[in-house]
Parts: sequence; structure tokens; C-alpha cells
Amino acid sequence: MRKDKIIVRLFMIIGIIVSVYACVEPDALQDSDYSEWLSGGSQTVFDNGVGAFSTAFPNLTSAREHVHGIGDGAFGQTFVTAPAPINPGLGPIFNNVSCTSCHVNDGRGKPPGAGEQLSSLLIRISIPGTDAHGGPNPVPGFGGQLQQRGIFGVAPEALVKIEYTEKQYTFADGEAYSLRFPTYSLQNPYTALPAGVMISPRIAPPVFGLGLLEAIDEADILANADVEDMNDDGISGKPNYAWNVVEGKMTLGKFGWKAANPSVLQQSAGAYNEDMGITNFIFPHETAMGQSQYDGRDDEYEVSDSLLHSVAFYIRTLGVPARRSADDAVVLQGKKLFVEGKCAQCHVPRFRTKTDVAFPEISNQVIFPYTDVLVHDMGEDLADNRPDFDANGREWRTAPLWGIGLTRIVNGHQNFLHDGRARTLLEAIMWHGGEAEQSKDFVSNLSKTDRDKLVKFLESL
Repeated sequence: MRKDKIIVRLFMIIGIIVSVYACVEPDALQDSDYSEWLSGGSQTVFDNGVGAFSTAFPNLTSAREHVHGIGDGAFGQTFVTAPAPINPGLGPIFNNVSCTSCHVNDGRGKPPGAGEQLSSLLIRISIPGTDAHGGPNPVPGFGGQLQQRGIFGVAPEALVKIEYTEKQYTFADGEAYSLRFPTYSLQNPYTALPAGVMISPRIAPPVFGLGLLEAIDEADILANADVEDMNDDGISGKPNYAWNVVEGKMTLGKFGWKAANPSVLQQSAGAYNEDMGITNFIFPHETAMGQSQYDGRDDEYEVSDSLLHSVAFYIRTLGVPARRSADDAVVLQGKKLFVEGKCAQCHVPRFRTKTDVAFPEISNQVIFPYTDVLVHDMGEDLADNRPDFDANGREWRTAPLWGIGLTRIVNGHQNFLHDGRARTLLEAIMWHGGEAEQSKDFVSNLSKTDRDKLVKFLESL
């Protein structure tokens, strides 16, 4: 057994022991009682292979394991056109046929290659103004998300063309690098698009660890917000409040590229409805409602309440892969650079989840997601110029970094950022602007040796 696996297993045992006490007396335990090897606290998993993002919490009860398994099965089910004996209801317009078609191995999607249509990247659309709850204003005849596929006899809403322009840059030490700038265009719409349509591409993000992120107390997230930049450090993260359909009010958004979804359940229900055309108790109407493609199948939910809850539970109980080589000298030097470059001011390393006696597996866990769950101005180059509740067209949620070093193994690529434009971790860093401009400049002025150390640290997460 490798040395790092032995170390993380020892820390895992310690973490499980202290987590038992933490559920009872959280204030009695100090940060020194926890290890960053355990990215997900006691819900850390030890698979560094292709299944690294698909492993359940290690200490679920047998009953919870059963529900997790039901959700796992449903997450992989392929929907087909009704009528059908199994999984009917696809469409009539849709983006993909199953959850796993976008979230392959529960991981990260990628943009289409040359000549391909979208598969794990979708396009959000809206027009100026807001809806009744302050969210994006849907496009008449198209809604808030473009569906580029249709069942037999139904026209897709439109097709999407992506073109890239390469631009060359140079680090301070003279090494050259390139960034590719995407341009998105909607082609062959089934009916005329109105003027002023705003487009926002969104790649499918990883879905592991979301239950732990959901369990972070709102007060702890707000503690890192500095909307007016009162400390004058150039960083002014802010919370995004979104419409919570189940609760019927605005609540803190935690999920999605602009933190515009308040819960794993609503995120899951929205994906069923928008991505596959599957109605449910949260979103009971077809996305084609009001269009010529509308099939009128709103009379019953196409995924049951219990199955939807099972899928949400499956996502909530996916564990977080353990750190690799966290004690490596080069990795530690890279971590030091990460902090010196102020990367950790947005990619906040550590949170403690709130106490939850009804869900002890996520209760009072010290986790290392490397996000503040806030939205930040990322500069003009990354702007989609499309508001989403309180997030404006230049703002994006700080993406969690846990597990990011396993992307190549799990998903076979290294496409990062909201639309997958970055082809390496270093490219992703160099796309940063706005509030992160000073961090990008810090990295640009590092030596190649130090840049490699920084990347090595990120790859260990």
C-alpha cells in the first residue's frame, strides 16, 4: 500500500472518532484535530481511479445505503419517448437523455469537439428584465434554457455553433501560453428569436460533495462576504439569493455556476425538467409549454416524488476523494504560493458544516472544499453578460476545487471554467480577471518552477 494511502486511512480513523464527539460537543474540538487529507471529513473516500467521484459516504446506515442505491440507478436511467413501459416522457425538446450523459462518472462535462453538437454543455438564455421572482427573464417561445434536441417529428429550439479564437500571451519569464476565446451563435431556430437574447454557456459540473456544501451554515458563508470591499483588498464576494420553489421564498443560492439554485433537490428537479423534459412535483410543466412543440403531457409527473428525492439523496451522499501527496514538499510549496497569491481568499479551504441530528453523516464535519460559495466579478473576458438573480453578467460562483486533480482520470480531459474553455489548470488561472486580477498577475510573475509547484498543489486536491 502506498505511503499516502496509509496516512489518509489513519487520519480517516481519527476523523471518524472525532466526528462522533463533534456531533455532541463541536466547540470542544480544535482545527488541529482535523486533517486536510480528509477533504470530506468522515465522508472522505479513498478511490483515486475512475470511480473517485461516484463512491457513497462510507458510514451510511443500511437503510440510507438502500436509498442511495435507488438514486444511483435512477441517475443512470435513460429516458425515451412516451409511450413506453420503462422511463417514458423524454422531451418533446431536451438536451440529453440521462443524468449521466452530462455528468459522466458524476464528474465534469466538456465542450463539444469540432463538428459535434452539445452533449454535456448547455445554453441558458434570457432577455433583458427579470421574471416574477427577480430571476432571468425567459425568452418568449424558448424559455430560459435552449433545448438543442427534439424527439422524432419535433424541431430542436435551435442548434449551437462554437468558434474559438486563439490569443497568445507571455509569462514574465518569457514562456508563451495561449488562451482560446469562444464565440457562441444560435443557428436554425425553430421560430424567430427576439432581439436582445442573452446567452450563457454552462458545462456540467461534478456532483460529488454537494450534500456537505448544502450543510454549510448560511451565517458561515455570509461571514466571508464583503460586498462593498470594506477591507479594501479588491475582493468583494457577495451571496446570491434565488427563488426557492419548495419554500416559496428567496433563499441563499449555493449551487450552479452563478449560485442560482438553493438546494440539491431543486437543482435535480430543474435538471430533469430543463435538460430532459421530465416533469415533476417541483417543475410540473413541460419546457415546451406554449410552443408549437408542446405535447400537452402535464397531466402527471414523469418522475415520481420518491424517485426525485432518491436522486437528490444519491447526490447528497456522494463522498469526496481524499487528498493525494498532501505532505509532499513540492505540494506544500505550491500551497504556500496559493495562499501568497490570495487565491485562498475566494477558494476558502475550510468550513465546518452545521449540526444536523436528522442527518448525522453530514453533521458538524470539517471539510476542505476550497470555495466560499459566493459570487465574484471575474472580469470582462469571462463575462457572459447575463444576470441571474443577484449575480450580474460578470459574476460567477467560486468553483469548489476539491477533487479537481482527478478530472483527467475520471473524465479523460482537463477542460475547466464555466464553459470548458480552459484546457489546463494553468490556463484556468490565467483566465481570471476582475477581483482575481491581482492573483493572475501574481502567477504570471512566478518562475516556471513555481508555477509548476502551484499546479502540483492543485492536482493534489
